[in-house]
Amino acid sequence: MKLTDNVLRSFRVAKVFRENSDKINCFDFSSNGETVISSSDDDSIVLYDCQEGKPKRTLYSKKYGVDLIRYTHAANTVVYSSNKIDDTIRYLSLHDNKYIRYFPGHNKRVVALSMSPVDDTFISGSLDKTIRLWDLRSPNCQGLMHLQGKPVCSFDPEGLIFAAGVNSEMVKLYDLRSFDKGPFATFKLQYERTCEWTGLKFSNDGKLILVSTNGGTLRVLDAFKGVVVHSFGGYNNSKGVILEASFTPDSQFVMIGSEDGKIHVWNAESGMKVALLDGKHTGPVTCLQFNPKFMTFASACSNMAFWLPTIDD
Repeated sequence: MKLTDNVLRSFRVAKVFRENSDKINCFDFSSNGETVISSSDDDSIVLYDCQEGKPKRTLYSKKYGVDLIRYTHAANTVVYSSNKIDDTIRYLSLHDNKYIRYFPGHNKRVVALSMSPVDDTFISGSLDKTIRLWDLRSPNCQGLMHLQGKPVCSFDPEGLIFAAGVNSEMVKLYDLRSFDKGPFATFKLQYERTCEWTGLKFSNDGKLILVSTNGGTLRVLDAFKGVVVHSFGGYNNSKGVILEASFTPDSQFVMIGSEDGKIHVWNAESGMKVALLDGKHTGPVTCLQFNPKFMTFASACSNMAFWLPTIDD
């Protein structure tokens, strides 16, 4: 089944899960699309089975809290950042709920976490104005970059380069093998004083970069030239909430939630809005991602919603 405008417009909430007492701050699909793991401000980590459409288990990180969570490539393991006590990143085995390793180094809150799509490398960005490069096999930071402001960062789909958004005004591209030599490309964007950047993602085909903000605009950049291809707005975000925006796996569409619980979808090529979906969320849709393998997506406020198409075009 192929994603088209009509198929996207036909998506409806198939299931809603009310496992959390506070907002879900992050979730991540496994690469095979079979599970999704969420972290919440209520200190819980919930694992869902996407095929059966049900929660499988809940773990707690009461002492440290849990903020950004990402699957690693090893089965049943995740890395996550904390929102209490310290800013160490933790590597957790879900199988026996034990920590495999700690990654200390940041001294302010971690606001970006991205796992390499190809190996055991991951990067983290923090309010301490640094980006750190890590290897899951070692507790020691493998590389450190000092920046002029708050960073957002992400790997490209091939795991060869990563992008860092700095100070909400420029995107720098680094080659992973020689990133200590500095960026090989820097794109300066028009600075918007009204909002700051909260996220950065590559499309799966590597051609586009999506920059999300805590305001009412998203920007799509050409990943090679750094020019803004589209700016998307018209969704509600008056309170400056961090709303996750995502590409669909085919790189054709861009999606974001809003503070009124609705989900907005645009065509990434034409820039046209193709759908406005009502998830009946009780709060802002803070997390939104399409499943990498199956025709379903998930959105979350303090509830988690699984969506399915109602036509097969």
